[in-house]
Amino acid sequence: MIDELKNKTIFEKVGGAFKLSALIQKRMVELMEGSRPLIENTEGMTMMEIVVEEIMQDKIAPDYSSPEKVEVPKL
Repeated sequence: MIDELKNKTIFEKVGGAFKLSALIQKRMVELMEGSRPLIENTEGMTMMEIVVEEIMQDKIAPDYSSPEKVEVPKL
Protein backbone atom coordinates (compact mmCIF):
# COMPACT_ATOMS: atom_id res chain seq x y z
CA MET A 1 0.00 0.00 0.00
CA ILE A 2 1.19 3.51 -0.71
CA ASP A 3 2.06 5.29 2.55
CA GLU A 4 0.52 8.61 1.44
CA LEU A 5 -2.89 6.91 1.20
CA LYS A 6 -2.65 5.97 4.88
CA ASN A 7 -2.19 9.63 5.82
CA LYS A 8 -5.15 12.01 5.69
CA THR A 9 -3.04 14.81 4.19
CA ILE A 10 -3.71 13.65 0.64
CA PHE A 11 -7.47 13.45 1.33
CA GLU A 12 -7.47 17.01 2.69
CA LYS A 13 -5.41 18.19 -0.28
CA VAL A 14 -8.09 17.17 -2.81
CA GLY A 15 -11.24 17.44 -0.71
CA GLY A 16 -12.06 13.91 0.36
CA ALA A 17 -11.92 10.27 -0.57
CA PHE A 18 -14.37 10.41 -3.48
CA LYS A 19 -12.60 13.33 -5.16
CA LEU A 20 -9.26 11.61 -4.60
CA SER A 21 -10.55 8.41 -6.16
CA ALA A 22 -11.92 10.26 -9.19
CA LEU A 23 -8.69 12.23 -9.64
CA ILE A 24 -6.52 9.12 -9.42
CA GLN A 25 -8.74 7.26 -11.90
CA LYS A 26 -8.78 10.13 -14.39
CA ARG A 27 -5.01 10.62 -14.24
CA MET A 28 -4.28 6.90 -14.55
CA VAL A 29 -6.39 6.79 -17.72
CA GLU A 30 -4.38 9.72 -19.10
CA LEU A 31 -1.12 7.91 -18.34
CA MET A 32 -2.38 4.69 -19.94
CA GLU A 33 -3.31 6.66 -23.04
CA GLY A 34 0.26 7.96 -23.35
CA SER A 35 0.52 11.12 -21.25
CA ARG A 36 3.92 11.67 -19.69
CA PRO A 37 4.40 11.72 -15.92
CA LEU A 38 4.68 15.22 -14.43
CA ILE A 39 7.36 14.18 -11.94
CA GLU A 40 11.00 13.20 -12.32
CA ASN A 41 12.57 9.82 -11.58
CA THR A 42 9.60 7.50 -12.11
CA GLU A 43 11.74 4.44 -12.78
CA GLY A 44 10.50 1.49 -10.77
CA MET A 45 7.29 3.25 -9.72
CA THR A 46 3.83 1.87 -10.37
CA MET A 47 1.29 4.06 -12.13
CA MET A 48 -0.55 4.53 -8.84
CA GLU A 49 2.63 5.67 -7.11
CA ILE A 50 3.28 8.17 -9.92
CA VAL A 51 -0.22 9.64 -9.63
CA VAL A 52 -0.07 9.88 -5.84
CA GLU A 53 3.31 11.60 -6.04
CA GLU A 54 1.96 14.04 -8.66
CA ILE A 55 -0.84 14.93 -6.24
CA MET A 56 1.53 15.30 -3.28
CA GLN A 57 3.81 17.60 -5.32
CA ASP A 58 0.79 19.69 -6.45
CA LYS A 59 1.37 18.77 -10.09
CA ILE A 60 -2.30 17.78 -10.47
CA ALA A 61 -5.47 18.75 -8.61
CA PRO A 62 -9.21 18.26 -9.00
CA ASP A 63 -11.07 20.63 -11.29
CA TYR A 64 -13.55 22.48 -9.10
CA SER A 65 -15.05 24.56 -11.89
CA SER A 66 -18.75 24.07 -12.29
CA PRO A 67 -19.90 21.95 -15.21
CA GLU A 68 -21.69 23.64 -18.05
CA LYS A 69 -25.42 23.80 -17.68
CA VAL A 70 -27.21 21.28 -19.85
CA GLU A 71 -30.71 22.08 -20.94
CA VAL A 72 -33.01 19.12 -20.45
CA PRO A 73 -35.87 18.95 -22.94
CA LYS A 74 -39.35 18.86 -21.44
CA LEU A 75 -41.42 15.80 -22.23
